[in-house]
Amino acid sequence: MATEIKNITKFFGKTQALKTINLSIKDGEFIAILGPSGCGKTTLLKLLAGFDSPTDGIIMIDHQNVSEKNNSTPPEKRNIGMVFQSFALWPHMTVKDHIKFPLLHHQFLANDLKNNIEKRIDEVLNIVELQTYANRMPHELSGGQKQRVALARAIAPKPALLLMDEPLSSLDAELRMEMRREIQSLHRMTGATIVYVTHDQEEALAMADRIVVMNNGQIQQVGTPREIYRKPNTEFVAKFVGKANLIHGKWLNEVTFKPYSVSIQSNWMNIEVSSDLRAKNLCPIRPEQFSLSYTGEGIEGEIMNVQFQGKEIHYTVNIGSDLIAIHEDSQNKPFYIGDTVYVNLNQKNNVPSLITI
Repeated sequence: MATEIKNITKFFGKTQALKTINLSIKDGEFIAILGPSGCGKTTLLKLLAGFDSPTDGIIMIDHQNVSEKNNSTPPEKRNIGMVFQSFALWPHMTVKDHIKFPLLHHQFLANDLKNNIEKRIDEVLNIVELQTYANRMPHELSGGQKQRVALARAIAPKPALLLMDEPLSSLDAELRMEMRREIQSLHRMTGATIVYVTHDQEEALAMADRIVVMNNGQIQQVGTPREIYRKPNTEFVAKFVGKANLIHGKWLNEVTFKPYSVSIQSNWMNIEVSSDLRAKNLCPIRPEQFSLSYTGEGIEGEIMNVQFQGKEIHYTVNIGSDLIAIHEDSQNKPFYIGDTVYVNLNQKNNVPSLITI
């Protein structure tokens, strides 16, 4: 079901946690709310869930006003499901009982589910691949299995809106990758509308239909993962998502950039960036869009740090005015700390073209 967030603000005393938030969420859409700690993303999720009310503005779920100033429909009276960071499983209930509980108590349960509870439990166990674990207790499960139980409990009553609060942050790296695939599969199978809060840009880029990037209680940009990564609107989005290098220089027109470097005699052409970045005379270039060489006409710099990352080597290069990050294929000839190098745009990665002046 469609969800509308209109002019939402939230104060805690004199501290403003949310500043005029507007967002439309389509039926069946997977939305990731991405941002650093303290940016307001969890506060927004709590307002959607009904755990708190806004200072101003309204929230509509399926054309029903569920939140406004000093008035909030409680969570149990909203057609939502919730997956918590800590799993929040009941230690005295089996896996099957966790799935059965919302089927007995969810206010918006459809009649076909009410009349076929055991069938729905079997369906959900099959979806999360826990058929053989139905009678296990939480302490008998692994971390990944516990997360599946939390997901199963949330989707069992087929809620209109499924809210996830950093559900993978307590898992190790391998399990997080596995659970990303599980959540994507679950979304495809159920068609649920999902709002997923995370500080992990890789999770957001990998799973979401659209990403909402937040900072300091405001929405910085909303777009598809490709749009957010390739065309950041603000300096914050460029740095936070994908860790772009913000090169200082001068915009000669809307698509031509001249880097400030005495060692480079080329303009960078056919670059599309936001007016905000152009006004600040900044050009965002991703680490993989640069390449290194010992000779050339690029920006001269010195290797300051080297990190081997398997398929890539991550370099930090001092170009005088800035430290920039560059990711190179580990199969390439390596560079070493202290080396003098030249930084060039990598023509293989759909980067701007150059013209020599």
